[in-house]
Amino acid sequence: MRSYGMTDIGKKRKINQDYLFFSDEKIGCFPNLYIVADGMGGHKAGDKASSYAVTRFVELAKKTSADIPFLSMEKLIQQVNEDIYRMSETQDQYAGMGTTFVAASIVGNVAYVMNIGDSRLYYYNGEEMRQVTMDHSLVEELVRAGELNREESRHHPQKNIITKAIGVAEAMEPDFFMIEMKEGDRILLCSDGLSNMVEDDKLTEILSREEDLEILCEECVQEALFYGGLDNIAVVIAQYEHGR
Repeated sequence: MRSYGMTDIGKKRKINQDYLFFSDEKIGCFPNLYIVADGMGGHKAGDKASSYAVTRFVELAKKTSADIPFLSMEKLIQQVNEDIYRMSETQDQYAGMGTTFVAASIVGNVAYVMNIGDSRLYYYNGEEMRQVTMDHSLVEELVRAGELNREESRHHPQKNIITKAIGVAEAMEPDFFMIEMKEGDRILLCSDGLSNMVEDDKLTEILSREEDLEILCEECVQEALFYGGLDNIAVVIAQYEHGR
């Protein structure tokens, strides 16, 4: 595996509530690990939720024995959820905080993906890109119910209302996905600060380029800024390379 990630505060926010992690090396029970989280809450609550969720997940992973990837992910994220929920219930400055969370680990040639909220993972196979995760959002529910089409959903006034997040309830149910990877395939993890600003066609164009992953991440961020930078931006790109 080979990866790179970066985050940017954007043009409108005063605090960066996005947080990410990427490692091509073994992290406890995972042979590699890629995460993006997008916090929500008051002045300090959102950045606390996202940074804590990611760092706590990694910390717990380092202490966990190898298991079926989804079982490990489920166990760790439930613990993280309990921790954040307890903080929000007992500390006034963190009341109401929560965070989205999308994570992936590639075991063998299979990407194991988990998400809660509307941070996304896309898969690019060298020819086309597709969104793997499904947003846990009010607008996505309207699309699935046939009340909105996909293009209308991009500009809906309630597009930022999410229906699932870490830390807002005592228990939550993440979604899980599997992707079979081949040499050169790429995954893109991002917050809605990227996906709301940049069309899928443009993201596909960026992922198709034979550039260093750092440059591709920079191009994603610059595109989001060019189209307004209305939110924090986080992006991680990982490329499957057999034997690395």
